[in-house]
Amino acid sequence: MARIAVIGAGMGAMATAARLAVAGHQVTVYERAATYGGAVGRYERDGFAFDTGPGLLHLPAVYRDLFVKTGKRPLEACVDMVQADPAVRHVLPRHDVDVTLPGASHGGVAAALDQAFGQGAGERWNAVLGRARDAWDTTRRPLLEEPLRADRQALSADPYPALRRSGLLRRRPPTLAEVADRELGGGLGELLTGLVGAYGIDPARAPGSAAVLPYMEQTFGSWYVRGGMRALATAVYERCRERKVEFVFGAEVREVLAPQGRAAGLLLADGTEVAADSVVCGIDPRLLPAASLPWPPEAVPARGEGLPSRLTLFLALRGARPADSPGLRPQGPPVHRTLVHSPGLVVTVLRPDDPTTRPDADHEAVTVSAVRGPGSPGPQEPEELLELAGKAVPGLRERLLWHEVRTPADVEAATGAVGGAVPPPALAGAGGRLLYPANTTAVPGLYLAGGWAHPGGGLAHAGMTGALVAGLIVEGAEFRGSR
Repeated sequence: MARIAVIGAGMGAMATAARLAVAGHQVTVYERAATYGGAVGRYERDGFAFDTGPGLLHLPAVYRDLFVKTGKRPLEACVDMVQADPAVRHVLPRHDVDVTLPGASHGGVAAALDQAFGQGAGERWNAVLGRARDAWDTTRRPLLEEPLRADRQALSADPYPALRRSGLLRRRPPTLAEVADRELGGGLGELLTGLVGAYGIDPARAPGSAAVLPYMEQTFGSWYVRGGMRALATAVYERCRERKVEFVFGAEVREVLAPQGRAAGLLLADGTEVAADSVVCGIDPRLLPAASLPWPPEAVPARGEGLPSRLTLFLALRGARPADSPGLRPQGPPVHRTLVHSPGLVVTVLRPDDPTTRPDADHEAVTVSAVRGPGSPGPQEPEELLELAGKAVPGLRERLLWHEVRTPADVEAATGAVGGAVPPPALAGAGGRLLYPANTTAVPGLYLAGGWAHPGGGLAHAGMTGALVAGLIVEGAEFRGSR
């Protein structure tokens, strides 16, 4: 039984801790904050409650697998999780389009797009997602299910099989924005770029393989956890405790100790030294002193175009949500997601019909967010978000009781993420510049988990690091992923 020290209690770190504990290791998690979950937090005021991080889960199979592998009770026995249907509503003011897409129905999506954009739009959309499926099939295993290969060659080329125009010779693969323009065009193309942009990825710089993100959503669905995504964090934390993982809160890590060139413990801010046989860093490695570890350049998650952040508004509304609002169903699932498309900006509006988010049925809690970051200046003022959110929520101004603003600086203060950064998922292509550091490092015994490591950010991707890091520690360098 080895002693494992885990830095941070984010979702990826806890997923790693649970898997290592069930493998028989003694695991202790050191978290600078007073609670677990990292970015997956909860803000409450006057009976209203809001997720401070992601409000929806994609690829729920990641957490289903975690719960199957670490205990007797499956995920669905620990959280009340339902699939969102309709999946997403798109509002494109400059195209005068308001279209709601069903979940888990390629035919239903095609029919809705034909009605909104004209006959043939659905066929073109599904053709693009069909090519995205080919990219998914090509890269799913090396990008998501196995440790990052040292040469990275399998992931440096763009796997998206873009259509080629007759007589046009290209020296490079098209960007996602070019795919959207040439294979879809107009407002339909904006749907594709908007879905990708909502992840914090610049479509003008992203490879065509970014189309796998909308493909994943349409194929595997978007899922909501009643009680908010914080309930999922609580379930993972409780699973860790069931497996005898120890948590030390209010314990800031100053340094990873590696006296003989191998990770051997931690130095805490209060001067305490903690011995360990292996260390898992579940936070941004840039938060650790550069002098404390011989980081190779590729081990630092500073991708070429940087990392995005988000500006978020929590809105407390008076009055029950009208059942006949666009995109809403009187007895539908408990969350509705709208993307409002504006030039250079996509605003996400989440309206959970969940009693735990509001004081009573005569009020509504709404979360509005937009990316701020490289390639997209994002909204400059909260007022801009309110204006665009009003296109998704009729009568917003009249119903507004109060709103709270959560800036990137607030995110940094709460989570420690540099600049309030929110790392998006890794992508194949672009010469490998959209990949993250490998889960192993130049320091033996030191591993990287969470959204700052392969395969990148997002609830599902961060959770995947748990299986990868645990496999590397338990089975060694020969580990090639679960099959």
